[in-house]
Amino acid sequence: MDLLLADWVFGYGSLIWNPEIDFEGAELGRVHGYHRAFCIASMHYRGTIDAPGVVLGLDRGGSCIGLAFRLHHASRRRAIEQLYEREMLGDVYVPTLAATTLADGRQVRALTFVANRASEAYNLLPEPELLRRLASCAGQRGPNREYAINTLHALQHHGVHDARMARLVHRLLATSHCVEGAATTGAAGGAEVSGGTEAGHPSDGAPCAQAPG
Repeated sequence: MDLLLADWVFGYGSLIWNPEIDFEGAELGRVHGYHRAFCIASMHYRGTIDAPGVVLGLDRGGSCIGLAFRLHHASRRRAIEQLYEREMLGDVYVPTLAATTLADGRQVRALTFVANRASEAYNLLPEPELLRRLASCAGQRGPNREYAINTLHALQHHGVHDARMARLVHRLLATSHCVEGAATTGAAGGAEVSGGTEAGHPSDGAPCAQAPG
């Protein structure tokens, strides 16, 4: 598979809290035309073939705030190869160079992984089934529940309040009778989600603010 080479990588899920690549810096960025969604069946990392979990993808519509990683130019090929090895299991994602707006208003093109709607792994689950999988499934990288909670906490750490993610994790914790992360419905200092919509989908998070590098 040919690599899409870029100086930036846009992470919207586990890449935010577990990038596993060498990078020069990171800051918040927004991608338009896509939103963060639990829409990919996971039969390896967060589930199994018999009991598939569910992980995030960038799906059509709206916008998404995530973390933009600036790669070292000299080692960017190796970093991107590592990302392909991690993310490109089967046909679940489409590597894409997405226009990304950084906190200071700069526009960059960042490599990101968009949900492949033509893949058999693409599935928008009813919330009860989504919660069931998040609560009960596990794979090579651990429990599905941990994936959702860690992603929410990472967003909150960077000052982003994703209302849909917060609501889902709150219900997950209540359903699972968990006590950890009980304050996941919001974080002090986190910006609220804006009320605007694009293509029928709410935007994720508020206008970008500078994140720690």
